[in-house]
Amino acid sequence: MSPQTNHSLSVDCVIFGFDGHSLKVLLVEREFVDGRGEKIVDYKLPGNLIFENEDLRTSAYRTLAEYTSTRDIYLRQLHVFSRPDRVSGDELRWLNEYYRVNTTRVVTVAYYSLVKLDSRLIACAADKGARWFDVESVNRLAMDHKTILAQALEMLNRQLMTEPIAFELLSSRFTLRQLQMLYEAILGIEIDNRNFRKKVLSSGYIRETGEKEKNVSHKPAAYYTFDKQKYQKDVRQKFRLNFINWQL
Repeated sequence: MSPQTNHSLSVDCVIFGFDGHSLKVLLVEREFVDGRGEKIVDYKLPGNLIFENEDLRTSAYRTLAEYTSTRDIYLRQLHVFSRPDRVSGDELRWLNEYYRVNTTRVVTVAYYSLVKLDSRLIACAADKGARWFDVESVNRLAMDHKTILAQALEMLNRQLMTEPIAFELLSSRFTLRQLQMLYEAILGIEIDNRNFRKKVLSSGYIRETGEKEKNVSHKPAAYYTFDKQKYQKDVRQKFRLNFINWQL
Protein backbone atom coordinates (compact mmCIF):
# COMPACT_ATOMS: atom_id res chain seq x y z
CA MET A 1 0.00 0.00 0.00
CA SER A 2 1.50 3.35 -1.07
CA PRO A 3 1.79 6.16 1.50
CA GLN A 4 -1.05 8.65 1.64
CA THR A 5 -0.29 12.13 0.34
CA ASN A 6 -1.08 15.41 2.00
CA HIS A 7 -3.43 17.16 -0.46
CA SER A 8 -2.48 20.69 0.51
CA LEU A 9 1.27 20.64 1.15
CA SER A 10 4.07 20.12 -1.35
CA VAL A 11 7.78 20.57 -1.84
CA ASP A 12 9.42 22.04 -4.93
CA CYS A 13 13.14 21.82 -5.61
CA VAL A 14 15.34 24.22 -7.54
CA ILE A 15 18.27 22.02 -8.59
CA PHE A 16 21.27 23.93 -9.93
CA GLY A 17 24.17 22.41 -11.87
CA PHE A 18 27.22 23.77 -13.68
CA ASP A 19 28.45 22.31 -17.00
CA GLY A 20 31.75 24.19 -17.07
CA HIS A 21 30.34 27.13 -18.98
CA SER A 22 26.89 28.10 -17.72
CA LEU A 23 24.63 27.69 -14.71
CA LYS A 24 21.91 25.11 -15.32
CA VAL A 25 18.58 24.35 -13.67
CA LEU A 26 16.65 21.08 -13.86
CA LEU A 27 13.10 21.37 -15.22
CA VAL A 28 10.40 18.75 -15.73
CA GLU A 29 8.27 18.69 -18.88
CA ARG A 30 4.53 18.84 -18.25
CA GLU A 31 1.76 18.10 -20.73
CA PHE A 32 -1.99 18.54 -20.20
CA VAL A 33 -5.20 19.79 -21.81
CA ASP A 34 -6.52 23.09 -20.50
CA GLY A 35 -10.15 24.09 -19.91
CA ARG A 36 -10.56 25.15 -23.55
CA GLY A 37 -9.41 21.77 -24.82
CA GLU A 38 -6.01 23.03 -25.95
CA LYS A 39 -2.90 20.93 -25.43
CA ILE A 40 -0.36 22.67 -23.20
CA VAL A 41 3.31 21.68 -22.99
CA ASP A 42 5.46 23.58 -20.51
CA TYR A 43 8.01 23.08 -17.75
CA LYS A 44 7.96 23.06 -13.96
CA LEU A 45 10.36 22.57 -11.09
CA PRO A 46 10.76 19.03 -9.71
CA GLY A 47 8.29 18.61 -6.88
CA ASN A 48 5.87 16.36 -5.04
CA LEU A 49 3.01 16.39 -2.60
CA ILE A 50 4.42 15.21 0.71
CA PHE A 51 3.49 11.89 2.26
CA GLU A 52 1.63 12.03 5.55
CA ASN A 53 4.34 9.92 7.21
CA GLU A 54 7.34 12.06 6.18
CA ASP A 55 8.74 15.43 7.14
CA LEU A 56 9.44 18.16 4.60
CA ARG A 57 13.17 17.54 4.23
CA THR A 58 12.60 13.83 3.67
CA SER A 59 10.09 14.67 0.96
CA ALA A 60 12.60 17.02 -0.69
CA TYR A 61 15.28 14.32 -0.66
CA ARG A 62 12.76 11.90 -2.16
CA THR A 63 12.18 14.35 -5.00
CA LEU A 64 15.92 14.76 -5.55
CA ALA A 65 16.42 11.00 -5.63
CA GLU A 66 13.66 10.63 -8.21
CA TYR A 67 15.45 12.88 -10.71
CA THR A 68 19.11 12.31 -9.79
CA SER A 69 19.12 8.77 -8.32
CA THR A 70 21.02 10.00 -5.26
CA ARG A 71 20.26 11.64 -1.92
CA ASP A 72 23.84 12.74 -1.21
CA ILE A 73 23.25 16.28 -2.42
CA TYR A 74 23.57 19.76 -0.94
CA LEU A 75 20.07 20.85 0.10
CA ARG A 76 18.82 24.02 1.77
CA GLN A 77 15.32 25.26 2.54
CA LEU A 78 14.49 28.38 0.57
CA HIS A 79 11.06 29.75 1.46
CA VAL A 80 7.41 28.90 2.06
CA PHE A 81 5.11 30.00 -0.77
CA SER A 82 1.61 30.23 0.66
CA ARG A 83 -0.34 32.78 -1.39
CA PRO A 84 -3.91 31.40 -1.52
CA ASP A 85 -4.19 31.73 -5.31
CA ARG A 86 -0.68 30.49 -6.22
CA VAL A 87 -2.27 27.39 -7.80
CA SER A 88 -5.67 28.06 -9.38
CA GLY A 89 -7.75 27.53 -12.50
CA ASP A 90 -6.26 25.09 -15.00
CA GLU A 91 -3.17 24.72 -12.82
CA LEU A 92 -5.24 23.51 -9.87
CA ARG A 93 -7.27 21.20 -12.09
CA TRP A 94 -4.05 19.71 -13.49
CA LEU A 95 -2.64 19.16 -10.00
CA ASN A 96 -5.79 17.43 -8.76
CA GLU A 97 -5.90 15.18 -11.82
CA TYR A 98 -2.18 14.40 -11.82
CA TYR A 99 -2.01 13.46 -8.14
CA ARG A 100 -5.59 12.11 -8.02
CA VAL A 101 -6.53 14.34 -5.11
CA ASN A 102 -9.19 16.93 -4.40
CA THR A 103 -7.79 20.13 -2.95
CA THR A 104 -8.55 23.82 -3.37
CA ARG A 105 -5.20 25.18 -2.23
CA VAL A 106 -1.56 24.06 -2.11
CA VAL A 107 1.20 25.55 0.03
CA THR A 108 4.70 24.66 -1.12
CA VAL A 109 7.96 24.65 0.79
CA ALA A 110 10.75 25.34 -1.69
CA TYR A 111 14.28 24.01 -1.43
CA TYR A 112 17.32 24.60 -3.52
CA SER A 113 20.04 22.11 -4.25
CA LEU A 114 23.49 22.12 -5.85
CA VAL A 115 24.87 19.17 -7.82
CA LYS A 116 28.04 18.30 -9.70
CA LEU A 117 26.58 17.98 -13.18
CA ASP A 118 27.81 15.05 -15.27
CA SER A 119 26.60 12.74 -18.03
CA ARG A 120 25.02 10.36 -15.52
CA LEU A 121 22.82 13.09 -14.05
CA ILE A 122 21.84 14.31 -17.50
CA ALA A 123 20.81 10.77 -18.55
CA CYS A 124 18.97 10.15 -15.28
CA ALA A 125 16.93 13.34 -15.67
CA ALA A 126 16.09 12.53 -19.29
CA ASP A 127 14.67 9.16 -18.23
CA LYS A 128 12.24 11.05 -15.98
CA GLY A 129 11.16 13.56 -18.62
CA ALA A 130 13.39 16.32 -17.27
CA ARG A 131 16.09 18.48 -18.88
CA TRP A 132 18.88 20.81 -17.80
CA PHE A 133 18.36 24.36 -19.08
CA ASP A 134 20.60 27.42 -19.02
CA VAL A 135 19.17 29.56 -16.22
CA GLU A 136 19.34 32.65 -18.43
CA SER A 137 17.13 30.99 -21.07
CA VAL A 138 14.22 30.28 -18.70
CA ASN A 139 11.46 32.79 -19.45
CA ARG A 140 8.30 31.08 -18.26
CA LEU A 141 7.41 28.23 -15.92
CA ALA A 142 4.23 26.61 -14.63
CA MET A 143 2.36 28.05 -11.65
CA ASP A 144 4.61 30.39 -9.62
CA HIS A 145 7.77 28.39 -10.27
CA LYS A 146 9.49 31.29 -12.06
CA THR A 147 9.16 33.30 -8.83
CA ILE A 148 10.59 30.38 -6.85
CA LEU A 149 13.52 30.10 -9.30
CA ALA A 150 14.22 33.84 -9.05
CA GLN A 151 14.31 33.69 -5.25
CA ALA A 152 16.64 30.68 -5.36
CA LEU A 153 19.00 32.61 -7.62
CA GLU A 154 19.02 35.53 -5.19
CA MET A 155 19.95 33.23 -2.31
CA LEU A 156 22.62 31.50 -4.40
CA ASN A 157 24.18 34.89 -5.21
CA ARG A 158 24.21 35.91 -1.54
CA GLN A 159 25.67 32.63 -0.34
CA LEU A 160 28.33 32.62 -3.04
CA MET A 161 29.85 35.75 -1.51
CA THR A 162 29.89 34.46 2.07
CA GLU A 163 30.14 30.66 1.93
CA PRO A 164 32.19 28.17 -0.14
CA ILE A 165 29.12 26.72 -1.86
CA ALA A 166 30.76 27.04 -5.31
CA PHE A 167 32.59 23.79 -4.62
CA GLU A 168 29.27 21.93 -4.40
CA LEU A 169 28.97 22.59 -8.15
CA LEU A 170 32.51 21.62 -9.15
CA SER A 171 34.27 18.29 -9.30
CA SER A 172 36.72 17.49 -6.50
CA ARG A 173 39.58 18.88 -8.59
CA PHE A 174 39.26 21.97 -10.74
CA THR A 175 41.27 24.70 -12.43
CA LEU A 176 41.14 28.30 -11.26
CA ARG A 177 39.68 29.19 -14.65
CA GLN A 178 36.80 26.78 -14.07
CA LEU A 179 36.18 28.29 -10.65
CA GLN A 180 36.20 31.81 -12.10
CA MET A 181 33.79 30.82 -14.88
CA LEU A 182 31.42 29.45 -12.25
CA TYR A 183 31.46 32.72 -10.29
CA GLU A 184 30.89 34.67 -13.49
CA ALA A 185 28.01 32.41 -14.52
CA ILE A 186 26.22 32.80 -11.17
CA LEU A 187 26.88 36.50 -10.64
CA GLY A 188 26.38 37.42 -14.30
CA ILE A 189 29.51 39.60 -14.44
CA GLU A 190 33.04 39.47 -15.83
CA ILE A 191 35.77 39.13 -13.22
CA ASP A 192 39.36 40.31 -13.57
CA ASN A 193 41.48 37.19 -13.89
CA ARG A 194 44.49 38.41 -11.86
CA ASN A 195 42.47 39.78 -8.97
CA PHE A 196 40.33 36.64 -8.79
CA ARG A 197 43.35 34.35 -8.76
CA LYS A 198 45.04 36.43 -6.06
CA LYS A 199 41.99 36.50 -3.78
CA VAL A 200 41.23 32.81 -4.18
CA LEU A 201 44.77 31.66 -3.43
CA SER A 202 45.13 34.05 -0.49
CA SER A 203 42.09 32.48 1.21
CA GLY A 204 44.25 29.57 2.32
CA TYR A 205 41.58 26.98 1.46
CA ILE A 206 42.62 26.18 -2.12
CA ARG A 207 45.35 23.58 -2.51
CA GLU A 208 47.29 22.48 -5.59
CA THR A 209 46.91 18.78 -6.35
CA GLY A 210 50.20 18.49 -8.27
CA GLU A 211 48.24 17.50 -11.38
CA LYS A 212 47.61 19.38 -14.60
CA GLU A 213 45.17 19.22 -17.48
CA LYS A 214 45.89 16.69 -20.21
CA ASN A 215 45.12 16.58 -23.92
CA VAL A 216 44.28 20.28 -24.17
CA SER A 217 45.13 22.66 -27.01
CA HIS A 218 46.42 25.35 -24.66
CA LYS A 219 48.98 25.42 -21.88
CA PRO A 220 47.83 22.83 -19.29
CA ALA A 221 46.42 24.47 -16.18
CA ALA A 222 47.06 23.21 -12.67
CA TYR A 223 44.32 21.39 -10.79
CA TYR A 224 43.29 22.57 -7.33
CA THR A 225 41.10 21.20 -4.56
CA PHE A 226 39.09 22.83 -1.78
CA ASP A 227 40.30 22.08 1.75
CA LYS A 228 36.88 21.66 3.34
CA GLN A 229 38.21 20.32 6.63
CA LYS A 230 40.43 23.36 7.19
CA TYR A 231 37.58 25.70 6.34
CA GLN A 232 35.18 23.99 8.76
CA LYS A 233 37.84 23.96 11.49
CA ASP A 234 38.45 27.69 11.06
CA VAL A 235 34.72 28.42 11.13
CA ARG A 236 34.31 26.50 14.39
CA GLN A 237 37.32 28.28 15.91
CA LYS A 238 35.99 31.69 14.86
CA PHE A 239 32.61 30.90 16.42
CA ARG A 240 34.24 29.89 19.71
CA LEU A 241 36.31 33.05 19.84
CA ASN A 242 33.31 35.26 19.07
CA PHE A 243 31.25 33.51 21.69
CA ILE A 244 33.94 34.01 24.33
CA ASN A 245 34.37 37.67 23.45
CA TRP A 246 30.62 38.15 23.58
CA GLN A 247 30.53 36.68 27.10
CA LEU A 248 33.22 39.10 28.18
